[in-house]
Amino acid sequence: MPDDGAVTPITLTTDDGLALQAEISTVREPRAAAVLCHPHPLHGGNMHASVIGQLFNALPRIGVTCLRFNFRGVSGSEGTHGDGVEEKRDVLAALEHLASAVPAQSPWLIGWSFGADVSLAVDHERLAGWVAIAPPLRIVDPDAMVAGTDERSVYLLVPEHDQFNPPARAIETTEDWVNSQLRAVAGADHFLSTALGEINDAVGNILLAEA
Repeated sequence: MPDDGAVTPITLTTDDGLALQAEISTVREPRAAAVLCHPHPLHGGNMHASVIGQLFNALPRIGVTCLRFNFRGVSGSEGTHGDGVEEKRDVLAALEHLASAVPAQSPWLIGWSFGADVSLAVDHERLAGWVAIAPPLRIVDPDAMVAGTDERSVYLLVPEHDQFNPPARAIETTEDWVNSQLRAVAGADHFLSTALGEINDAVGNILLAEA
């Protein structure tokens, strides 16, 4: 088995037959596992985007096997942009692969921005829960988000000065969700350039506390 944190390129296959570019960072004795979902493909988002890249590097150091991928139509992934609807297939393909690769751990879904909204709409029998970082809560209709009616844990990390969905609006949108916690990220905006370390710590603490 590769050393902890070793990165291996892989190819995911969606249920509609697309090949997606992906990478997995393995841990020999994982304490948790996570699929990382990147921001909006039409605005430059890909699996190397800052928040996703930081998490992909940081989480294996604390025992979390991570898988990141490019949504359909991005870089080396086949297909075309699916408005946040078809991308659910991409997330499911990633979950299937990680669940098979790490059979002892139920994978978490962690998404930033567009990736957060898509993740919140995806379910899987092995899924442990969701961490949504700066979710717009509008790319996908919140009423169609599985996470809102599910008893598994949902964590919303919302920047204090988010240009698209500040904490007050996010609280209003999710006030009826079954098992969600909202945490404001002080001083940060949607792009979180001043809070990357804080996000790493927050996500790591969530995953290990729930392990």
